[in-house]
Amino acid sequence: MTASLDISELHWMLDIIQSIDVGVVVLDRDYCIQAWNSFMENHSGKTASQVARESLFSLFPEIDQPWFTHKVETAIMLGTRAFTIWEQRPYLMRFKSYHPITGLADIMYQNVTILPLRTVNGTSDQVCLIIYDVTNVAVNKLQLEAANAQLQSLAIHDGLTGLLNRRHWESCLEHEFARHSRYGTPVSLILFDIDHFKQFNDTHGHRAGDEVIRQVAEVTRQLVRDTDLAGRYGGEEFGVVLPDTTLAGAARFAERLRAGIEQLQITHEGRTLSCTVSLGVACTHDETAGYNGLIEEADQALYHSKSKGRNRTSLSGAERP
Repeated sequence: MTASLDISELHWMLDIIQSIDVGVVVLDRDYCIQAWNSFMENHSGKTASQVARESLFSLFPEIDQPWFTHKVETAIMLGTRAFTIWEQRPYLMRFKSYHPITGLADIMYQNVTILPLRTVNGTSDQVCLIIYDVTNVAVNKLQLEAANAQLQSLAIHDGLTGLLNRRHWESCLEHEFARHSRYGTPVSLILFDIDHFKQFNDTHGHRAGDEVIRQVAEVTRQLVRDTDLAGRYGGEEFGVVLPDTTLAGAARFAERLRAGIEQLQITHEGRTLSCTVSLGVACTHDETAGYNGLIEEADQALYHSKSKGRNRTSLSGAERP
């Protein structure tokens, strides 16, 4: 009677294992497959009879064998469960994702529990893998992270040009000035604006003006270094912070920028447009009155460029030609 009950219970257990919506795999100590439930059959395309006594690593070469065996052997040695989660490794076995609402995921994201199976005498001759499909959770989290990253980007970038907006750009300038104050490294600043921009808008329209602003910003983005900080200061005015750059180095960069913008051929609604910019360059020195003082010096140099006929670069203070 007891044996009959045990067999009945075993039948129920096997029926449950075949029906549950998680993967169940049993491996022997040589990592050959001993059990393979219907979840695994459905997602791998391999039946239990096809994988029986086959090496897990031969069937699924995408598994990182040294990592996985270390994980399993540690779990067996300690006699405790081990876990892998999708944030660390997206999957153990590369299965396609069949979730219609998660069209952004081509693969099934997986969490895996590694469970040593002990015999009556206390040895662990087999290990059970329980594989959970967490694609929905993973995609939702990835979408949330992407949305948060987009919101963060929108918070610090100008919508028209993609350059840093004024608030964040000034914050970066303040940070670079603080670094200069602490370590004595030079920081240069370039302010520039598009010449006769109001007249340009009045003649060609604001949509053309916006396109010119975008193109000027693109030239700026292409010329700056990764460490430089380019921003839209306001309207048609821009700023570039050049860390670890002397006044002479900044002046050379400003001239490359001026020449690059002067060569622009902007096509808009069948018309070819061009523009020039005037630039002012300043660099930190012993008497610089904070980062606002550096802005003021660059702004005065910019005004000097305008007063001398525009489409030129002027340096601040005593260095001005």
